[in-house]
Amino acid sequence: QVQLAESGGGAVQPGGSLSLSCAASGIIARIYYMGWYHQAPGKQRELVAAITNGGSTTYADPVKGRFTISRDNAKNTVYLQMNSLKPEDTGVYYCFAGYSRYDPHSWGQGTQVTVSS
Repeated sequence: QVQLAESGGGAVQPGGSLSLSCAASGIIARIYYMGWYHQAPGKQRELVAAITNGGSTTYADPVKGRFTISRDNAKNTVYLQMNSLKPEDTGVYYCFAGYSRYDPHSWGQGTQVTVSS
């Protein structure tokens, strides 16, 4: 079993930046992908960014060029740097881990990001 502990998030004005981090513990060998999903108010959870243990990355189209995902395998931690934030980026961001980026086996508790003027 894998446990994920998130930190970061908060409130920021449009155009601002925030960073998220997520540390994994437990059966680390079960982790290939780590990354983040976003759930906007009233909407389904959607993949934002993912990174493999080899460093290959995937981004959703709306965040390309604004968000950067990175991973420290020695610390079992994944990071999400979010720049040029927009109001539509508001919502809960969930860290995930698993063999598949579309069907993760582990989730963090979620952290709130609010982008508003």
